[in-house]
Amino acid sequence: MTELKRLFDLLDIYKERYTDCVDAFSYKEDGEWKQRSFSYFSNETLEVSYGLMALGLQPGDKIATLSNNRPEWNSLDMGMLQAGCIHVPVYPTISDTDLKYILQDAEIKLIVVSDEALWNKVSTAAGDHFPEKGLYSFNNLQGKTNWNVITDLGRKNPAPEKLQQIKNTITENSLATLLYTSGTTGVPKGVMLSHMNILSQLLAAEHLCPVGVGGRALSFLPLNHVYERVLSYLYMYKGVSIYYAESIEKVADNLKEVKPHIFGCVPRLFERVYDRIVGKGSELTGIKKKMFYWSLALGLRYEPYGKNGWWYETQLKIARKLVFSKWQEALGNNVMVAISGGAALQPRLARVFWAAGIPILEGYGLTETSPVIAVNTLLPDGLCFGTVGKPLNNVTVKIAEDGEILCKGPNVMLGYYKQPELTAEVIDSDGWFHTGDIGTWYEDRYLKITDRKKEIFKTSGGKYIIPQMIENKLKESGFVEQAMVIGENQKFAAALIVPKFAFVQEWCKRKGLSAKSHEELCASPELRERMKEEIERLNKTLGSFETIKKFELLPKEWSVDGGELTPKLSLKRRVILEKNQQLVDKIFK
Repeated sequence: MTELKRLFDLLDIYKERYTDCVDAFSYKEDGEWKQRSFSYFSNETLEVSYGLMALGLQPGDKIATLSNNRPEWNSLDMGMLQAGCIHVPVYPTISDTDLKYILQDAEIKLIVVSDEALWNKVSTAAGDHFPEKGLYSFNNLQGKTNWNVITDLGRKNPAPEKLQQIKNTITENSLATLLYTSGTTGVPKGVMLSHMNILSQLLAAEHLCPVGVGGRALSFLPLNHVYERVLSYLYMYKGVSIYYAESIEKVADNLKEVKPHIFGCVPRLFERVYDRIVGKGSELTGIKKKMFYWSLALGLRYEPYGKNGWWYETQLKIARKLVFSKWQEALGNNVMVAISGGAALQPRLARVFWAAGIPILEGYGLTETSPVIAVNTLLPDGLCFGTVGKPLNNVTVKIAEDGEILCKGPNVMLGYYKQPELTAEVIDSDGWFHTGDIGTWYEDRYLKITDRKKEIFKTSGGKYIIPQMIENKLKESGFVEQAMVIGENQKFAAALIVPKFAFVQEWCKRKGLSAKSHEELCASPELRERMKEEIERLNKTLGSFETIKKFELLPKEWSVDGGELTPKLSLKRRVILEKNQQLVDKIFK
């Protein structure tokens, strides 16, 4: 039996544990789902390794990818890993400035992109530092080199003995991948993860995946992020078939087609699914509408393990049959678990989806921790709403005196590439990784995140404000799409708010107000007064020094493309402040 020490050992383990799977990796092309068997994947992976070696790539050389999720990504990833090359996956939405920095900092030798737009983007960013071994495309582009050149070269130049020699030199502590985190400030940092950094996650989080052979996973979060990438390795480890969604816009359709048993997601998408469901519920009439809102109210009070008593559970059975069954159908009717990460999940969303029979497991971690530190589970006593669950069994967590979360374990990165001083700032002499997040223990065993250490700010009165906690409460309002709390060194806290415009438009219709542009709505006295009521309701739950005294409404949603959000959808606070400086000045004048 193969011992799991390097990521490419997954190939042998798959062969040993499972018969050949015809839909190991699936994708949609020309309106039809097409499958690739594990044998196909394994052979293509071998061709990639041989091809890279024939091109003159050496162990330790860096290869970058900018691509959508697709089976070829996995073949290239595994092929370069067993050839000793270092995978540097990059977000396709990355800025030209950051891309140029990464290509130079990592000394990229070869790049593979998915389409012509990314080809042009890379060509421009590379400039005089064009990759030595060339630029390739997964898609067939006229006049451009296709990645098949690599696999064809490998097919014609097999070198099994040389490849085995390289594999023998790779240990569990060898560098496997270099992941550049955009962060909210400064230039990207190259996070170095070893084979065991990532494999330790599979070994400790195996229980997160309640399905195995015959199970289907829908993948739509970017594979270049460690979160989805580790999930894909976990699916392979468990023999689960991976289906790649066509795009984020097509996820709703793909869920109904694939009928997955498991998928990874971010809170933002759960929020949109919830809003869409509630929007449709508001269009109902008569008894159906009453039943919908009765079920919704019931779901928002959900507690696990039957804590609400037999009468609640009886009512919940009725709600699941009459209302929540439609929710399940919208997600394919087979979901056994959905995993949420990347940002804080509103407890009310977790409750209502669990009530609907759609378990969401919220976890927590960073790229530097490969990524999971703690996670809620399906195990007995493994779930606690409002927390990120218990630490993985091979990760040790403690709370520092200032509230910062520290962790130690095989998941902690090797360090930041070419930045030993920066590495020393986050990994102390005792091996504790300093996350930069503030947290506390709930019931002495569940980890609760309260904010980012660097995002906590102090008012001129010397009071500390935890913005994320207040922002999450603001977003519980049906009127609020996005929010950022401000007020550092000011007399009071305030907020910049992007309204939930689809909801607001419906509200206007119900109130007999004329539908207006986003700009006109933000200036509307009626909406401002209604938003004020929402904020006053929130303020009653806060300490006097935390309350939101003033606010401004913004007409445009913050986005990754707009530069206000990181690829993980975290707020780039400095950018948002700079773009809205006039409004900020107006608030604190």
